[in-house]
Amino acid sequence: MDDGRGGVISSGGGGERGPFLLPPRQAPVLAWDAARADRAAGVLMGMACGDALGAPYEFGPALPDDAPVGMVGGGAFGWAPGEWTDDTQMAVVLLEAAERAVSLDRSLLDLLDDVALGWVAWAGSAKDVGAQTRAVLSAAARPGQPTAARLTAAATAHHERSGRSGGNGSLMRTAPVALAFLSDARAMAHAARTVSALTHHDPDAGDACVLWCAALRHAVLTGELDARAGLDLLPPDRQGTWSARLDEAEQRHPASYVRNGWVVEALMAAWSALVPEGQDEPDGPPATPGNRLRRSLERAVRGGGDTDTVAAIAGALAGARWGASAVPQEWVERVHGWPRRLRVAELGRRGLAVATRSPGQEPGTSARADRSAPVSAEGPVTEPDPGPDPDGTTIAPPPTVGP
Repeated sequence: MDDGRGGVISSGGGGERGPFLLPPRQAPVLAWDAARADRAAGVLMGMACGDALGAPYEFGPALPDDAPVGMVGGGAFGWAPGEWTDDTQMAVVLLEAAERAVSLDRSLLDLLDDVALGWVAWAGSAKDVGAQTRAVLSAAARPGQPTAARLTAAATAHHERSGRSGGNGSLMRTAPVALAFLSDARAMAHAARTVSALTHHDPDAGDACVLWCAALRHAVLTGELDARAGLDLLPPDRQGTWSARLDEAEQRHPASYVRNGWVVEALMAAWSALVPEGQDEPDGPPATPGNRLRRSLERAVRGGGDTDTVAAIAGALAGARWGASAVPQEWVERVHGWPRRLRVAELGRRGLAVATRSPGQEPGTSARADRSAPVSAEGPVTEPDPGPDPDGTTIAPPPTVGP
């Protein structure tokens, strides 16, 4: 990747296209306040909550707009109430690699062999693994040890053999990539496409991951929903197609997308669940951030089909927009999952730590993040002002993040 003035960047995606030009821009130095930290923590919390909310309804029909939706568990794979599924489980492996990367002062892309190993080990005992993902992981694991290069090659071979590989499995897990590259949109786009191509060779899958990561980044940094924020990060010949798809989604309901196992319709269904943000329900509850987040995820689930994945995709962006503080307390107390019954509040805290410790932060941010107040099911924990940093820079009190 050339990060110079020309903005040349590899398209990734298993090498199906050559390099293309991205607009030259300087990566900003990020400063953190409590609101931005809350939104960063909300990304993985929203993803996991959407995943767990949708799990009991997976493969089911679309539901009426007034049908109750809850963290009831069950479904095709017998999930516990509030348990997240393979969507969040695969994202946790990416998060763990991102955590190791920042501890070593390296990029997530340097540790993709760890991701390959982690996914293969996870798939060995997982309740649910998507058909395409399982085929690619199995092929890369035999014979010998799986690597990122072997995964990508297996994904390419799967595409060439089947003629298609545009499932939603890479989009559902992409959120940690956005957190690991918040300060650099071009590097984020390259990483999103590269990580997608580990299992999904189809260019639509790579495009969708770039668009959604860009939307997550934009929401965390600005507090705004904008799925078009990453259009200029796509190859020029793809931008018009995706713009038209987003236009269509804004006029439709998640239930319109009956093929939401396809990455394109999964993204459109998720976006259609989020766009009524400014349309308050006349006789409904007040339009608080918490109610808006909840209603968005319920809309996603009522669309039917691949409900856990559509709601996980929508949930990441809802969390990035409204923050960890908008996640309902009963969800914070209930949502959990692999590995070792990890709690959703801890997931949010770890996502925030990756975001604030990745390259491109304001001086002193890493020290501040190490002492940041944890997200807690018992409520926010406020710590005292840590005072001056050893280098003489005054560090602001850690942001209080939590529902």
